Amino acid sequence: MNPIASAPGGADLLLWVALPYICLAVFVVGHVWRYRQDQFGWTSRTTQLLEHRWLRWGSPLFHLGAFAVIAGHVLGLAVPASWTEAAGISEHVYHTGAVALGSVAGITMVTGLGMLCARRLLARRIRRTTDRSDKLLFPLLCATVLLGITTTAAHNVFGGGYDYRSTVSVWFRGIFLLQPQPEAIAGAPLLFRLHALSACLLFAAWPFTRLVHVWSAPIGYLARPYLVYRRRAAVPAPAVHEGPLPGPRAPRRTRRAA
Repeated sequence: MNPIASAPGGADLLLWVALPYICLAVFVVGHVWRYRQDQFGWTSRTTQLLEHRWLRWGSPLFHLGAFAVIAGHVLGLAVPASWTEAAGISEHVYHTGAVALGSVAGITMVTGLGMLCARRLLARRIRRTTDRSDKLLFPLLCATVLLGITTTAAHNVFGGGYDYRSTVSVWFRGIFLLQPQPEAIAGAPLLFRLHALSACLLFAAWPFTRLVHVWSAPIGYLARPYLVYRRRAAVPAPAVHEGPLPGPRAPRRTRRAA
């Protein structure tokens, strides 16, 4: 049975064609506007000086897990199944590896995100620095991450398995190839669709939040030459004067000629 529906309706066109392109347009135009209007705010607005114990563990866990999750999404959504099969990776091997590695990455990301959210809620000094963009970002980011974890657990860990690469991946690639196929995702399970919608909204909110610091990652530091530090030559200490300090000298008198 073909998992792709035959003909999309009006609601499917709105959700799976119009909304993704609107979110992508906001993503691109919003970054241009943010860069031109708020370059000084193009940072992560770190609060390390206010609290560092939770941040010390939460930030690395979240970022490492996020990088792994993004890499898994790129492989699963952007790379067709025929390519991995041509590379000698069977569907069973791919599915087993994706579930195992994705679960580890997801748990790592959720743990780090939970620590960061708890830090922001429980630490009074951090809570006072939370602005409107953070109040939008953190719930949306949590919803997207938790929906992804729940979807994987419900269908591919404890469930019978679902081949999203024949439905969701086809829709995802069609958006960027300007050949949208809303029918490809319209018949996917509800959790997959909710996860896709939350991801679209997250991309639309991206330029207006602290997530813009992703594009300013100091990758250049990896290739930058080392800084050379030279020790100053030893300067002799000034001589210490013993005895009373000399007072002001009296003006010298001169004799007038007779």
